[in-house]
Amino acid sequence: MKKEDNANAQDVIKRLDEQLNKYKFMEVHLQARRKKLKSQIPDIKSSLQIVKEMKTRKDTAEVIETRFLLSDQVYMKASIPPTDRVCLWLGANVMLEYGLEDAEGLLSKNLGNATKNLTQVEHDLDFLKKSMHNNRSDDGPYLQLGCQEATSRKSSSRRQVQRKRERKGKRLQF
Repeated sequence: MKKEDNANAQDVIKRLDEQLNKYKFMEVHLQARRKKLKSQIPDIKSSLQIVKEMKTRKDTAEVIETRFLLSDQVYMKASIPPTDRVCLWLGANVMLEYGLEDAEGLLSKNLGNATKNLTQVEHDLDFLKKSMHNNRSDDGPYLQLGCQEATSRKSSSRRQVQRKRERKGKRLQF
């Protein structure tokens, strides 16, 4: 911080508190993003596994027996005939039909991106936590200085009150 900005401890403490609040806001945002990525990665992995299984079985006449999720804890039995096409949810209520090769490529790319993003978010969270720790340790001397300033103001105001009382007492003496 610049020297002219450090006029008194209260201003410095206020700026450090504002900075800490910004860090906390960013931490909440990054934690939400990490949670979303951690929930997406298993879904992508399972979709990729299914596409790979469909690729291995497409040349055989073997029907895939499975259960698919209708809603929470509600599954339905399904039979999937050999095929070379698959539909993937892209998000925002959008589903597209892909060939098995294209679907595998897309899911592999999405898995790589999600894993990379998760690593970056966790790195950012670590950096943010260190910054918050440094911010808290930086405000220690200013808090102490602020207490000293408050104590000196309080003691100087006490001295002023005592002087006024002494002057009044001297005036009243005959």
